[in-house]
Amino acid sequence: MSDTDNDSEVAADGTGIVAPDDETPTWRERKERTEGLSRLTYEYFERARREDQDLRIESDYVERDVLAFPTWPHEMVRNLALTSFFVGMILFLASALPPHIGAPANSTQTPAVILPDWYLYWSFGLLKLGPLNPELSLLGGTKLVSDRAYGVVANIIVVGFISIVPFLNKGAARRPVEQPFWAALGAGGVVFAATISTLAVKNLVPMDTHLLFDLAFLLPIVTACLSYAVLKSMREGYMFELNRRYYRLRPPK
Repeated sequence: MSDTDNDSEVAADGTGIVAPDDETPTWRERKERTEGLSRLTYEYFERARREDQDLRIESDYVERDVLAFPTWPHEMVRNLALTSFFVGMILFLASALPPHIGAPANSTQTPAVILPDWYLYWSFGLLKLGPLNPELSLLGGTKLVSDRAYGVVANIIVVGFISIVPFLNKGAARRPVEQPFWAALGAGGVVFAATISTLAVKNLVPMDTHLLFDLAFLLPIVTACLSYAVLKSMREGYMFELNRRYYRLRPPK
């Protein structure tokens, strides 16, 4: 066989690894010629890329999310590769940097710092919003509710707002740049969760308490404004240049 024939054979496949559609190997043939998980994963990605490209060329009415590939072996190989990578990283970190095990808990002594689990820091931080609880002059300078009850109400308001967001935003956007307002609101919410969590452990943070309290509310607002400005400036270029095929089906509003 000449070099020209070899070149044409490789060109028909694109990479020389994945067989054409009419010559798809069986699972037994694929298993016999694989050289480990890495090569099988590479074949999967090449196959998926070429099938996606062929479908887009054949039809103008195709979106990436309506394309599908068989669960076995396509999706299973990809998931197995990703799972193997992250499990390997966890095992490596566990062996190279084992966590420190502290002294056993003493049931007769109260810890100096009592904190909930880390994923509840934001809720614990809302319980420390006492400085925002107004003192009413009509009541002689006293507060209408206690600081503890005020923090519980703050938790209810925040959780309630998070719960109604899906009902307020019923758009079909799939990327932050398509709806800058909601994306900026989400970015500000993430920063607020981080800052209010920091406020919950303020006795462990080397920063002035008043400054930390102010930053807990200023940083989310600044982040939301910056995110909105950046996404708004990117929106026009994104819609008319970067993703024209996507918006052929869904024209921008």
